[in-house]
Amino acid sequence: MSMRRWVACVGLVVMTGAVGACGAGPTTDASGTPTSGPPTSADAVPTDTSASPSGPTSTATPAVLSGERQVTIVRVQSFESGLSLTDEGRLAETVDDSGRQLFVPTPNGETYLIKAYYGGGRGSGTKPVCWQVLNPGNSRPLVVEGADCKPDEPRQQFTVTAAEGGDAETFLISSGGAYLRTSAQHGLILEELGHAQPESSFRLVDNGPAPAGG
Repeated sequence: MSMRRWVACVGLVVMTGAVGACGAGPTTDASGTPTSGPPTSADAVPTDTSASPSGPTSTATPAVLSGERQVTIVRVQSFESGLSLTDEGRLAETVDDSGRQLFVPTPNGETYLIKAYYGGGRGSGTKPVCWQVLNPGNSRPLVVEGADCKPDEPRQQFTVTAAEGGDAETFLISSGGAYLRTSAQHGLILEELGHAQPESSFRLVDNGPAPAGG
């Protein structure tokens, strides 16, 4: 470095206190090894600020849909009657204790078999029958009948989903896109809704452990 440049550098240091303003090289440690100055923005290690992907949120299956509890089923809009698979083999609403009024929704893949039992102690050891969609023809609506339980039978595969705005015991029941609802003319029927909202929702009321051997 020339004498003129050295004098200029000394003056600059005195006025500004700037170190390294004269193009000085890297400093050395006690061993004489060059050391680098503080990292610049180009040297900084990038920080990954993206959020870690969260895993799927698991939703616990309600106990009444576990296949281990028996329930009574009451239409929310009904005041007194409950569902019964009558001795004539048709799902209906009734105000007495006739027919099979205890049900066990049993997981069957992504759907449920809905097994029906007699109450009053008659359900224990009794072979259940299952809900099955029946098309009576003659332009009449679909209804639910009782049949021997067959998990592979599509007409016995029902979907049970939480009703929007309902409590933890309130559900919609459907099969193949047709929803269970009440009809003033035909009683309980299954009907495709198109763009309409379901008209009937159902409360599944826990009545204890399911019958053994069902």
